[in-house]
Amino acid sequence: MKRALSRTAASVVAGLTLLAGVSLTSPSYARGGVPGCGEAAPQAPGTTAPHTLTSGGLTRTYQLHLPEGYTGDRALPVVLAFHGRGNTGGGTEEFSKLSTLPAIVAYPEGVVGTGDGQRQAWQGAPYAAPGVDDVAFTGALLDSLEARLCVDPRRVYATGKSNGAGFTALLACRMSDRIAAIAPVAGAFYPGTGENCRPSRPVPVIDFHGTGDATIPYAGDPDRGLPALHDWLTAWAGRDNCRTRTPDRATAPDITESRWTHCAGGAEVRHVAVTDGGHTWPGADSYSGGGYTTQSIEAHEVLRNFLRRHHLR
Repeated sequence: MKRALSRTAASVVAGLTLLAGVSLTSPSYARGGVPGCGEAAPQAPGTTAPHTLTSGGLTRTYQLHLPEGYTGDRALPVVLAFHGRGNTGGGTEEFSKLSTLPAIVAYPEGVVGTGDGQRQAWQGAPYAAPGVDDVAFTGALLDSLEARLCVDPRRVYATGKSNGAGFTALLACRMSDRIAAIAPVAGAFYPGTGENCRPSRPVPVIDFHGTGDATIPYAGDPDRGLPALHDWLTAWAGRDNCRTRTPDRATAPDITESRWTHCAGGAEVRHVAVTDGGHTWPGADSYSGGGYTTQSIEAHEVLRNFLRRHHLR
C-alpha cells in the first residue's frame, strides 16, 4: 500500500512539474539525454550575445539569451523570437521582454529582402529574399542549440512580430515535429506562410492582434493577400480539429479573448484582441510599432502561461 501511495505521489509531483513549465529535470533530459546537457555554456548566464552558423551557404546570425542561473544540467524550454521586417533581434529583445522568461531565448536575424529600403525579412512574405530557406535555417539553429545547450526538445516554441509572426505560422505548417506551439503578435499572414499547410500534428496557437492595426489590418487586406484574423484563426482551429468555440470574453477594458477548445491532441487556439490596438507588442515599454500599445497585459507573460501548457509528446 505504501509503495502504491509513493508511486501516486511521484506521479502528482511529475504532473505539477510539467504544469509549472519552467524547466524539466527528468533523467532523460539531464546530463546525457540531450547532447548539450553538461557542456560548458557558450556565454555567461543572464547575458545576451551574438552567434553565427552556416545554413544554405549563408552565414546567419542570431542573438542568444541564457537565463539567470543557467547551469547546463537542467533542460530548459527554448523560445525562438523572430523580428518584424526591417527590425533586428536586438530590437525585438528590447520591447518584447522575452529575455525575462525562464527559458533559453534565441533572436534570429533575417536576410535582407526585396522592395523598399532593402530590409531584413522572413520566408513566406512577398518581400522575402528569393531562394533563402528560413525553415532550414531554423532547423539548423535548433540543431546547434541542442548540441551546445541543455534544452528540452519537447518544449520549443516560436513567437514573433509582424513578418516574423507570419513566419511562425510557416514553421507550424512545416516543422510541427519540432515546434510545440506558436505565439504570433500582429502577424502578417501572407499566402506564402500557409499554402499547402499540413502539419503532422495539431499545433496550439495563441495570437495577439490590435483591431486598429493600420499596417496589418485586423479585417485583412485582399490586395496584399492578407486574411481577416477571424478567417485565419478559424482555419487553424480546423487544422487542429477543434470542436468548440467558446463565447468571447472581455478580460480588461481593451482586451477580448476568443478560444477554440476540445481540439485534437490537446491543442487549443486562442486569440487576444486589443481594442483599437496598433501594430504593436502588448505591454511594450519602448517603441514596437505604430499606434496604440496596451498596458492592460504583458504579451510575454500571457504567451508564457499559454505555451507552458503544451509540449511535444
